[in-house]
Amino acid sequence: MATSTTPRGGLSLAATLLTGTIALYMALVAFGNITDFGTNQQFVRHVLAMDTTFKDEDVMWRAITSEGLQDAAYVAIIVWETVAALVLIYGTWLWAGRDAVRARRMSTYGLLMVMLLFGAGFIAIGGEWFSMWQSKNWNGLDAATRIFLFSGVVLIVNQLSAPRAETSAT
Repeated sequence: MATSTTPRGGLSLAATLLTGTIALYMALVAFGNITDFGTNQQFVRHVLAMDTTFKDEDVMWRAITSEGLQDAAYVAIIVWETVAALVLIYGTWLWAGRDAVRARRMSTYGLLMVMLLFGAGFIAIGGEWFSMWQSKNWNGLDAATRIFLFSGVVLIVNQLSAPRAETSAT
């Protein structure tokens, strides 16, 4: 474990700054969804309702048209975003305090939460299951792919900065 007198290496600094960047992004996303609830609420409703897709009868049975279920899904997304932001903020704080072992663990948890949201949630479930890729108006796949890939790069940087003894123990 690094101490406050240990010089910060380049990878540790990169992990700190990149984790902080994803933490800031997720905090702003959650804040925006809370303070401007209706904008992305409409996005979630249209994606789940599949009302702007090709309306292929073979897949339209997947549509969720209940506004209560749509809103519950949206609230769950906001809660997940908020928790991920808080975990990443804590991970960034640990990186800044040079507690690399705990910082790496917390950052990994937060980054995996982000990757699950954008990869499994938006790309797989939204994009494929609800055919979001078919919509010209309500297609968030490009944005989801960008944040999924950026989070993956940050996760790799976090893991690269681990000393050999730490990586073999986990």
